[in-house]
Amino acid sequence: MGSRKSNMASKIREERKAQYIARLNNCPTSPRKMRLVADLVRGMDVTKAAAVLQFTKKHAARDLDKLLRSAISNFEQKSGERYEEANLFIKEIQVDSGRMLKRIQPAPQGRAYRVRKRSNHVTMILAPASQEMSSRLSESINETKETEA
Repeated sequence: MGSRKSNMASKIREERKAQYIARLNNCPTSPRKMRLVADLVRGMDVTKAAAVLQFTKKHAARDLDKLLRSAISNFEQKSGERYEEANLFIKEIQVDSGRMLKRIQPAPQGRAYRVRKRSNHVTMILAPASQEMSSRLSESINETKETEA
């Protein structure tokens, strides 16, 4: 392997050490419904996202809450520090379509309709907030408190 390629690979490896990933595969919810909930917490602070997911009534919120707790646990195992002091935020959350179960539903006059039962894969990446990011997060929290009051 050439030196440029080797240097780039080591750089990517170092960047991945600062990211904490959790994946949820073959979740039996349609990707469209899961994306509605994922859009609520994208870019949020971890503690605020956990609160939002806890009080969201959609079924997909339970799966994302469980995934968030798994990502936090991965952070604690990998870094050895508590997540409260680390100032983590959800850097990236992707919802991709998974396999589709194809079923048949009886229809009138001897026909059959195809029912597609969709599933999805969710990937959540946490990262510690930098100084400028943490200041932006605190500003957004203060703005929400001011609008509520």
